[in-house]
Amino acid sequence: MLVGILQNSELMKNRKILYVSSEVVPYLPESEISSMSFEIPKMVNKQGGQIRIFMPRYGNINERRHQLHEVIRLSGLNLVINDLDMPLIIKVASIPKERIQVYFIDNEEYFKRKATLRDRDNKLFEDNDERAIFFAKGVFETIKRLNWPPDIIHIHGWMAALLPLYLKNIYKDEPIFQNSKIITSLYGNEFDKTLNKKMMNKILFDEIDESYISELTKPTYENLMKVAIDSSDAVIKGSENISSEINDYLKKYKNPILEYHPIDSFAEPYMDFYNNLLS
Repeated sequence: MLVGILQNSELMKNRKILYVSSEVVPYLPESEISSMSFEIPKMVNKQGGQIRIFMPRYGNINERRHQLHEVIRLSGLNLVINDLDMPLIIKVASIPKERIQVYFIDNEEYFKRKATLRDRDNKLFEDNDERAIFFAKGVFETIKRLNWPPDIIHIHGWMAALLPLYLKNIYKDEPIFQNSKIITSLYGNEFDKTLNKKMMNKILFDEIDESYISELTKPTYENLMKVAIDSSDAVIKGSENISSEINDYLKKYKNPILEYHPIDSFAEPYMDFYNNLLS
């Protein structure tokens, strides 16, 4: 095993891996997604890979405690969401002891509220669909400004689920992303019911062909992840608790799939998977 890890370490040296997640510890409580969204980049960082992590700057993240600060040179761009201009604010913080930088996508309208995805009555926010669109476009536009071409983009959580779609349809001709491979990690059902039923129309406004998002006529969690899967170069099962609907959908998926590996034994299979995808 040690030989495999050392070989992978050499192969991973100086590779650029972009992690985009709905949630990351220590900024949000521990969960399967937030823990893996920290542990995987930490492991790649130790093996000499260059990493960036992006997540939403939810209003319940304590900016003072975690020492977030705005990056003026990256902020100030307006993103058009459903025909409205929405200012993009970029903040950054460092995870203590790890020398890992985390970038936060922020906007007063979408992320100032003191909650993540649900209101006080535990109902999904009505604009979660727009927040996901803003998040996806915000990540890509920020990476362009950083001039940092990722070899791999690895997404976690449904808030990041539109990145594969936007990469393959809107940003595919951008030189900075031409060689990027995108991986979707799949987890257990993250929400019940549906997102805003107008979500599909809002994505169509960005001139994405309807055939890519036909599943979103009913924007359930499973259908959103199907859209992500369809535009991904590879898929990782990040949980043992993936729904039968998603598992059935994966049976016709032609690209590489990595089966579930628990948090205490994921390092070598994930590195092998990354390197095979890049070879």
